[in-house]
Amino acid sequence: MDRPRHITPAGYRRLAEERERIWRELRPRIVAEVEAAAALGDRSENAEYIYGKRKLRELDARLRFLGRTLDRLTVVEPLPHPSGRAFFGAWVTLEQEDGAVRTFRLVGGDEFDVAQGLLSVESPLGRALLGKGPGDRATVERPDGPVEVTVLAVAWSPP
Repeated sequence: MDRPRHITPAGYRRLAEERERIWRELRPRIVAEVEAAAALGDRSENAEYIYGKRKLRELDARLRFLGRTLDRLTVVEPLPHPSGRAFFGAWVTLEQEDGAVRTFRLVGGDEFDVAQGLLSVESPLGRALLGKGPGDRATVERPDGPVEVTVLAVAWSPP
């Protein structure tokens, strides 16, 4: 049996909104484009028709993926831990070896986006930060060697 896949309410909402937008906006528009291209005649040499069908298959595949994913996710409302340590849903500010300071939110694997500061608890850095509090150090193994980070702060709302 698969272990539960956790997601924050905001992450679940983003995935559900993407599915809804594809279903209500993008797919009907592409269907209309394919129908218009099909009306032009010979479909075998009709680039608009061929491209539209390909785009429609991609959208349908994404809809199936989102449907399966949303069905198996468990929404978890992150609550502050009394110890002040970092757990699922926490915002963790850390200092890297080079002095750079970054803030990440520890989230589930289905909602991570490092560019937006959403770090999966399943990633090496995410696993290393779990259970850490301000002042704690964590060592993360990377392909080019280990790196050490220091936790500066743990918060339960965006900084």
